[in-house]
Amino acid sequence: VQLQASGGGLVQPGGSLRLSCAASGRTFSSYDMGWFRQAPGKERELVAVISWSGGRTRYADSVQGRFTISRLNTKNTLYLQMNSLKPEDTAVYYCAADPQRGRMSTMKESYDYWGQGTLVTVSS
Repeated sequence: VQLQASGGGLVQPGGSLRLSCAASGRTFSSYDMGWFRQAPGKERELVAVISWSGGRTRYADSVQGRFTISRLNTKNTLYLQMNSLKPEDTAVYYCAADPQRGRMSTMKESYDYWGQGTLVTVSS
């Protein structure tokens, strides 16, 4: 599967953005999907993961209650709605696919396919 992330940009603290990740191929619904982010000088970290069916989600503590991961399998698209953004949310955001359905892994090593990343900058 090939992944293309989009929707990043510059936003003020407290603002919102919605990221999208378009997947090619007919097997999108077979994958658990995750959003990760990497800030300058830091490790890539999990933001959120959603099961192949969309029925289960999991979030990093730092974004719980502010971010929402969702997917539309009929459109081969993954989303990340980000509200109440903070400067510490500034990072390159990546979507990723884990071929092992139902694993709901928080580890980046579990994800075989990655999008190219989209930059989110939260600043006044």
